[in-house]
Amino acid sequence: MDNLPEERRQTKDLWLYLMRGLAIIGWLLFIVAFGVAYYAAPEDQYGMYRYHGIEVRKFWLVPLTGYLYIVLWSSALSSYLCLFLDKYRSRRKSDNKHFNLILLMLISIAWISYILIDVQG
Repeated sequence: MDNLPEERRQTKDLWLYLMRGLAIIGWLLFIVAFGVAYYAAPEDQYGMYRYHGIEVRKFWLVPLTGYLYIVLWSSALSSYLCLFLDKYRSRRKSDNKHFNLILLMLISIAWISYILIDVQG
């Protein structure tokens, strides 16, 4: 632990606070997307529903799916902006790599792709 270079940064700058805010906003939007997807996605048809003759919705709700796209793209954009700012701000090898934001962006885009394929099919 004694081999670590001396930290010469005096204070945390505005860019660091902006990146942290964007990361938090991105993850909060991702959590909101779970709630929107719960109501927009088709319902599961369990055996008890079939037995009692209860009808279930087998299609995506289009208005909520539109909101879901907006929320997911906003989450991916927030994580991308944070990664973009970090690329030009970080100068040391020891700076954080932000793997969580890369994961957030990839999962958001994969989820959007899944919805596009599932809604069309």
